[in-house]
Amino acid sequence: MQLSFGPEVEDFRVELVAFLDEHVPVEARTGFDMMDSGAEDRTEVIPEWARRWQATLFDHGWMIPGYPAALGGRDATPIQTLAYLEEMARRRVPRSLHFPGYAIVAPSLLEFGNAEQQALIPAAIRGDTIWCIGMSEPDAGSDLAGLSTRAELDGDRFVVNGQKVWTSYATVAQKCFVYVRTDPTAPKHKGISLLIVDMDTPGIEIRPLRHLSGAANFAEVFFTDVEVPAANLVGAQNDGWRITQGSLAHERAGLWVEGVSRLESTVQSLVDLVQRRGLTADAGVRRRVAAFYEQAASLRALGYKGFASFAQGSSAPEHSYMRLATAELGKATYELGMELQGADAATRDSERGEENGRWVNMFFMSFANTIAGGTSEIQRNIIAQRVLGLPRA
Repeated sequence: MQLSFGPEVEDFRVELVAFLDEHVPVEARTGFDMMDSGAEDRTEVIPEWARRWQATLFDHGWMIPGYPAALGGRDATPIQTLAYLEEMARRRVPRSLHFPGYAIVAPSLLEFGNAEQQALIPAAIRGDTIWCIGMSEPDAGSDLAGLSTRAELDGDRFVVNGQKVWTSYATVAQKCFVYVRTDPTAPKHKGISLLIVDMDTPGIEIRPLRHLSGAANFAEVFFTDVEVPAANLVGAQNDGWRITQGSLAHERAGLWVEGVSRLESTVQSLVDLVQRRGLTADAGVRRRVAAFYEQAASLRALGYKGFASFAQGSSAPEHSYMRLATAELGKATYELGMELQGADAATRDSERGEENGRWVNMFFMSFANTIAGGTSEIQRNIIAQRVLGLPRA
């Protein structure tokens, strides 16, 4: 049984560790909690240190290791990419504080974009261009096929009318990937197209949406007779649904790593909380914490199993389950943390509450993690239909 990645991967990890030890910005050296990114209202949606850090990763080939050097990588193998994701997650060091450019735009344009559109990729990955994604609508959240924003072709341009909502980074983005309906007579999945829209185009109105926490990281975006060059169509007209199925290739099979690592860190924080509160002698508490530890360890093992299948060219249905499981289990761990604190749980008083309100912040933010990127209910439907082969209700 091989219990290590082998010398080639370990040498790769040593090089990465040396780079991180030298270059990680001071703001991220103690671990950056992505779950806390919406807890405070910051003046900068994307802090300057995060922009510099993303550019540094790109320039040194560590932004997306599986990509070639021209795209911020070093042609890493899938297993090297997994080692990279593990090390970044273990240190809780973010690559970027604005994911759309490198995680959605770049792989989509690589697979479906023309030469002119692909020229936009390096700036998207490096963070020089800020992108937002126009998917969700008031009546089409997790159900992208239900979108109603229209784009009508008029000569050499599309005219766009409609509304998007929960659009991250819209207030600072220069460009937007906007999913629109270009054939209202076609079946829901068939009449969707993808357009690249400059956010300073006349007819676009952006209204920030404020969280319960006070932050305003989302926005509504309204399109009123917005003219978009026909050349900004990505892929074929009415083929936008297929583009949404694009992926990061090497990285897609490792996206579970961050979720599991965050979960393991939360379980350890729960252990520390139990010790500080003098609850270690409570057998019931010990059993509940141990159960979380066992589930987190099982999810990591399941992730490795799926990755092994992926690396050998097979599908990895395990990974369809990982996002659902980590989100729901994360919520449950924070809920137990709140329960153990009793009435003190809701306070930010350093003399009464724990960690200056971190637990109450994370408890409420954990609910968002079961919604963003597709709700837990939608994830269960996908697993039922695509993994288990069950019929639609």
